[in-house]
Amino acid sequence: MRVWLKRACLALAVTALANGAAFAQDFGKIASDILHKSLPGDKGNLSKGDVTLGLKEALNVASGLASKRLSAKDGFMGDVAVRIPLPGVLGSAQKKLQPFGMAGPLDDLQMKVNRAAESAVPTASKLVVDAVKTMSFDDAMGILRGGDTAATDFLRKRTETSLRQSFRPYFDKALATSGALASVDGVVGKYGAVLVKTEAKTWLAEAATTSALDGLFYYVAREEQSIRRDPVKRTTDLLRKVFGG
Repeated sequence: MRVWLKRACLALAVTALANGAAFAQDFGKIASDILHKSLPGDKGNLSKGDVTLGLKEALNVASGLASKRLSAKDGFMGDVAVRIPLPGVLGSAQKKLQPFGMAGPLDDLQMKVNRAAESAVPTASKLVVDAVKTMSFDDAMGILRGGDTAATDFLRKRTETSLRQSFRPYFDKALATSGALASVDGVVGKYGAVLVKTEAKTWLAEAATTSALDGLFYYVAREEQSIRRDPVKRTTDLLRKVFGG
């Protein structure tokens, strides 16, 4: 497509030179029109349904790939970009004690928190996909012509509060299943009860929920970038139609 555009514009340029100044004055507009019609998201080529469904499909794909990556064993714990740290005084104590080999209970708690995130993230991914159904055509056009992570940024801004409320019960269950909630009281009592201002389990769950969602959106954004930048990542006809390639 890009080669064809270059050839078309070159041909117009040669014709303009051959036919004098009057035609040359229109060359810029003609070439601009040709190039514009090839841009992803052009309303002349794409229907409202194409644009909106294309963005939804891109987010479905991105969310699915992010979920697959993060829900695997060590999807969080084994990835320094998204690994969930222990919050506040617990994290500080862990760092100070690790060089002396005395952070075992804290290290175990962190592992359990990350395992909880790995088991809960498919639920969060599904909630992300459900949330994007509210996207309007105007939203979709702005996202399509926006930056490399415009869809992810839009989605997080619009849905994070409700997403957090919906996701939290599932994550609390995952924390309980992983054993994190069973051990947190003892760990906090040993390492930092005086400095923890809220109930320990609530405090840990809130911090861990934020970190889990940060990790999910981080990789949804990465996958969105790939779809926008790399034609190979546009794995369906609709994605190729909307994003090019």
